[in-house]
Parts: sequence; C-alpha cells; structure tokens
Amino acid sequence: MAHVGRSLKRREDERLIQGRGAYVADVQRPFTLHLALVRSPHAHARIRAIDVTAARACPGVVDVVTFGDVPALARPIPMRLAERGQMSRYLQRPLASDKVRYVGEPVAAVVADDRYRAEDALAHVRVDYEPLAAVVDTRAAADPGAPLLFESEGTNVVATYTVACGDAERALAGADFVLRETFRVQRHTGVPMETRGALAEWDAGRGVLSLWGMTKVPHINRRILAEHAGLPEHRVHFLSTDVGGAFGIRGEIYPEDILVALLAMRVGRPVRWIEDRREHLQAANHSREQHHEIAVGLRRDGTILAIHDRFWNDMGAYVRTHGATAPNNTAAYIPGPYRVPHYRADVTCVVTSKTPTGTYRAPGRFESTFVRERVVDMAARALDLDPAEIRRRNFISAEAMPYDVGTVTHGSKVVYDSGDFPRLFAWTLDRVGYDALRATQADARRAGRHVGIGLAYVVEKSGLGPWESARVVVDATGAVVVHTGITSVGQGVETAFAQVCADVLGVRYEDVAVRYGDTDALPDSVGTYGSRGTVLGGNAVLGAAERVREKILAVAARELEAHPADLELNGGGVHVRGVADRALTLREIARAAGAGRALTAGAEPGLEALHYYAQDKMTYGHGAHVAMVEVDADTGAVRILRYAVVHDIGRAINPMLVEGQIIGGLAQGLGAALHEELAYDDAGQLTAGTLMEYHLPVAADMPPVDLYVREEDPSPTNRLGVKGAGEDGIVAAGAAVANAVADALAPLGVKITALPLRPSRLRELIRRAAGDRPPR
Repeated sequence: MAHVGRSLKRREDERLIQGRGAYVADVQRPFTLHLALVRSPHAHARIRAIDVTAARACPGVVDVVTFGDVPALARPIPMRLAERGQMSRYLQRPLASDKVRYVGEPVAAVVADDRYRAEDALAHVRVDYEPLAAVVDTRAAADPGAPLLFESEGTNVVATYTVACGDAERALAGADFVLRETFRVQRHTGVPMETRGALAEWDAGRGVLSLWGMTKVPHINRRILAEHAGLPEHRVHFLSTDVGGAFGIRGEIYPEDILVALLAMRVGRPVRWIEDRREHLQAANHSREQHHEIAVGLRRDGTILAIHDRFWNDMGAYVRTHGATAPNNTAAYIPGPYRVPHYRADVTCVVTSKTPTGTYRAPGRFESTFVRERVVDMAARALDLDPAEIRRRNFISAEAMPYDVGTVTHGSKVVYDSGDFPRLFAWTLDRVGYDALRATQADARRAGRHVGIGLAYVVEKSGLGPWESARVVVDATGAVVVHTGITSVGQGVETAFAQVCADVLGVRYEDVAVRYGDTDALPDSVGTYGSRGTVLGGNAVLGAAERVREKILAVAARELEAHPADLELNGGGVHVRGVADRALTLREIARAAGAGRALTAGAEPGLEALHYYAQDKMTYGHGAHVAMVEVDADTGAVRILRYAVVHDIGRAINPMLVEGQIIGGLAQGLGAALHEELAYDDAGQLTAGTLMEYHLPVAADMPPVDLYVREEDPSPTNRLGVKGAGEDGIVAAGAAVANAVADALAPLGVKITALPLRPSRLRELIRRAAGDRPPR
C-alpha cells in the first residue's frame, strides 16, 4: 500500500513523548564548562571601561573575555539572506566594543566549571557606561534629528527601496474612491518551548571543532563559524539535536554561538551555553514591527485599481542574518490573492535601540496580510459592500494561472503556480454557513451583544530555492537510510521523508531511517526555513531514492538473470514478475552490490545515491480564514465563538502532519492577534521581559477550530505536486480576528488599525469612540 497521502503516525513522537529526546542541554561531553554573559542594562550607551579582575578571581572561573581579548570577535556576523542598501554596515559583533545599542547586548563572557558559578561571577564584572538617548519609535527613527545608533553612518536608515508594477500614483488619481489609512503591526516573537543553546568542543589533536545546537541551516552556519574560527569548513562539524520549536527564531547564528565556539577553542575544553527565558526575550530575534501608510484606489463597484503602501520596518539595533527578508516579503505580498494592476511599495528599514529583529513564522506575510485584509474590509464598509463580495470581485481567476503578480522577493519573480481562489472561497463560505452566521450576528446585535465576523484570504509562499540535497543508502544489512539537508524542527521530517522513500523502494516507512543535521553526512545543503522542507527536501529524497531503485533493479537483474523491466520491487525485496521463487531480499542485493564483488563497466559499488534537487520557482498554497467573535464592550475582552481554516496545499504527503502544522501556526497567530507584544518604554527598556508580561496563549484560549485541508491545486513546479504548509495557519489569523473585532465594534464607531487587540487597548478605543459620538 502506498505511504504518500496517508495520515501515518509521526515516527518522532514515541521518543519525544516518552522523554527520550536528546536536546542540546542533554548532550554530555567530558569536562564541559559553562558560559554566562554580562549583558547591557542600557538601550544605548558608550562603554568607557570594563574591569574583569574580580570576576577572574571568582571560584570556578576559567576565563573572562571582553571584545579586545579575542581578535576574531572583531569580525561581524554576516547576513545570509536579503542584503539591501547599506545593511552590511550595521552588522553585530559577538561582543560589544565601544558601545551598546540594546538592553541585553552581550558585553563580556564568563566561562566557569558550572553554570551557577558562571552566573555568580557576572556580578563581579565592572562596566562603566555613559548612557545615551535611546531611539525607540520606528517611524521617528528615520527623522533627521533622531539619536544616531551608528554616528559614523550619519543615519538610522539602513535601506530604502521600492517594489512596483504599473503606475500606482496615476491610477490613484483616477480612482472613484481612495481609502487612506495607517496601520501598525506590533513587535513580537516565536517563543519556542526550548530556549536557545549551544555546545562546542575543540579537538586540538584532530583540529576539529564540533558544535551542537544551531542546526536549522547547518552547512550555512558551518561556513559562518569556520570564517570566525579561522578554520577550513571540513574542520567544523555541526551535529543536530532534537529541537523544542524553532519558528525562525532558533537555529540561526547568534553572538552567543560564535562565543561558545571561540571560547571552546581558547580554553581547550567543551563549552555549553543555555539561555534562560529572560535572556531569550531580551536577546533572541524579535520580529514583525512595522508602520504602514497605505492608499487604495477603487472603482465604485469595489474593483481595486491601485495600492500604494509606504512602510517602515524596525530592524532593531543591528541587522542580523536574515537581512531584509521580512520587509522584502511584505512589499512583495501586499497584493495577495487580488488583481492589483498598479502597485507600489516604498520601504524604509531603520535601526532602533531595541533587540535586533529577524524572521518569525511567515515573516513579512503575517504583516502584509493584516494590512491588506483590513484595508479591503474598510473599503467594503465605505462602499456598502459585504466583505465577501468585495473579495469575489477582485480575486485572481484560476484561468490566469500561472499568475505574475509583478513583484519580486528573494531574487525571483512572484508567480503564483496554481490555485482557484474563487472556488475555494465559495466552498469555505458554504461550509461555514456564512449567510447563517450573518443572521446569527443580526440576532445577537438586536440583543445588545457585540458579535462580529471576520474574513481573510491568503496566498502563502513556500518552496524557496534554489536547491536541496539528499542521500539515500541501502547498507549491507538491507537497511534504508535517508540523509537530508532539511533539519527537523517539529515539522515531521522523519515521517514524511520516510513515506516518500518507502514508496520508491517498496519498503515499509517504519523501515526507513531519516538522518539530518550532520554536516559530515552531506557535502552541502541549504537547510530548513521558508516552508521549503517538503518541496525541496522531499523532491531531493524522491530523486535520490529513484536512483537507488535503478541500482537495485540493475544488480537484481544481473543476479536473477532477468531484464530489469521484468522485476518488481516491493515487500523489502525484488522478484521476477509472475515467478515468486525467483526473488532476492534487499540485504542480498546490497551484498551483491558491495565490497568484494567485481564491477561491471560503468557500475558503482553499493546501493547509494546523492541527489541535488533544484527549483527556481516558489510554490503557493492558498486559503481562507473565518472568525466569529464577541467583544465585551465593558471589559474589552474578546471571545472567539467560531474559527474555520480552509487551505489548499496542493498535495499532502501526510495530511495529519499538515493539520498539525496549521493548528500550531493558528495558535501562534491568535496569540499575536490578541495578546503578544514586546513593548518598550521611552528609555528603551523592555516592559515584557518575562512570561508574566508577555502573554502567550494557553490551551484554554484556543477555540474549537473547523479545519479543512484541500488538495485540489497541486503544484506544477515539482513532481510530488506539493506546496509547503508550515506557515499556513499563522498568516491570516491576525487579519481574520482583527476584521471580526472591527465588525463587532463597528456600531460603536471603533476603528481597528493595530495589533494586538488586548482588552485594555479595546477599552480605550471604545472610550475614545464614545467621546467622538454625539449624545443621543
């Protein structure tokens, strides 16, 4: 029976549920030391002097390091993606030199024989700071008079650029109606269960540096670390561990990762660093913070003619490894599922006295979807159209596929590969009973309740190229092993790739071992991000497995004295079609292909193949979110009465895995919509530095969800027909909830233009709206 397309159990779960997973904190190496970091208490300050004398004398302390102690610390951490403008002049070094630019920036490193002693010694490092004015507001950071984080550059603006097609200004001038609005997306982050961590071990005899912990993109990270360590790449060995969530936050190269590696080499012993939750909220990548000023021009019938969006993207204090990935995506995907013949986005990226930002699940697309879907709803209300109707009138048709949006991101044109948006939208409205929901809402309003319905539609990119690698091996025992460049961060790699390989080689998926995150197992890889795992990695496994299949059949044909076309590969072996007793097991075939056997002309020993799968076109799933909420006008509390997600992902390798990814992403999206915010005060101090202030959703906050995974629009870009699904659940959640809350509070005159929709914020909006309304 075929494995692909079936909801088979995750092979990873047994060990994880039973507590037998091995995370970076579980990896044991003899004589391991522990790293702790002195972090800046100031958002912006000069460093006058650092005195580490007392810290060096503390019990158990092996070393204390500041910027000038290790020459390699002068090398900045490079971008691996999306460089724009002058971003390379705003990179971060592992330790601050003469200045700190955010609260939590590493200033000095202490290495001790246990973590407690390392932490205790931090209090004995004396740093003399000269506090400077902080720059906190994203929009104001670009002003000429704003305090400068990098005086030598003369500006906080690290990049400005435009993404455009058509003539947006001319089309706006000729539109029947122009809606202008300002939106804000708040700063928040992924908050995985497992915080960041790293372990490094230097083998001086072999000259090999081994690292555990930062393996989302292992070969890329190896390259960066090799440069810092002054080693050739083959002497840097990354090994993967289990991961308690990633979401774009974990797995990148951070200052702490460089420090762990360099200090292990310096002291000649393994060094481990595990961050606590306060460090994580202060120092791991934040994301999302944008300020938008958008104009949309329409005909009287609701047809969109043009969009012009000016937005400012907050990079935090430095530009980190992802460069302009988030603003690039925002600019590229504002048009979304709609025909927008004239479009322009003017982007300004600024540095501020806050934690640097990076990517978080659906970077740039969560933001663009919120802005676009809110403004579409506002336009519908202004033109007296139902929110569903204005969307119907503007959808890109199925006949237009593949559809060139006219924008560019990640160096490639945005071209939707397949999708019937009107069909899926109609199916969604029918399935949720949209007309009945509106009737229920009307009844609730007559009863004095504030009930609203929110719609959002999204086209979600995945399958970012340019290539990925996989190696498939049938060893001498007949066991099948897949080595993949895609690392597992919770998405089910061990299961999905085993299903793909098992179908090609005619074995059970339980009998396929999947290995990942080891830079010695593959010559090179790109890694895990951007929902590329199944699209790029799955097709790489398919290609490698097919080449091994050819080798199996060739060897079996020789041994059985049959033609390969007459052989069948299933049940863990090969037999001659119609002749059951002429058969060989995979073990027998592997041994016949292995060492000690003479090679025929052009043959290779063993049953092994390395395959690089290349794809220069991204894939695009699409879907609809429907939210029904009730808002308590006295408290501002939002209760989600009903939530539905319908998403077409092309083809599902394992539908259960897809459903899990969508529900998990939705939980994060609802948290962002209603609670989560990394807020700063005017001095640049983080006011949400613990989980007491940074409010994550808990199980009780999740509403019942009607989830429908559709497979009607397979991708023509790859043989599996798959599209990524790792970010589908989160993308439209903020937009759908915001539209529902806006709909609920519309009779009160409340306008929703920012996230999150916390009770205190909604109470204030209701109060202000009441003040604007004339008395009855």
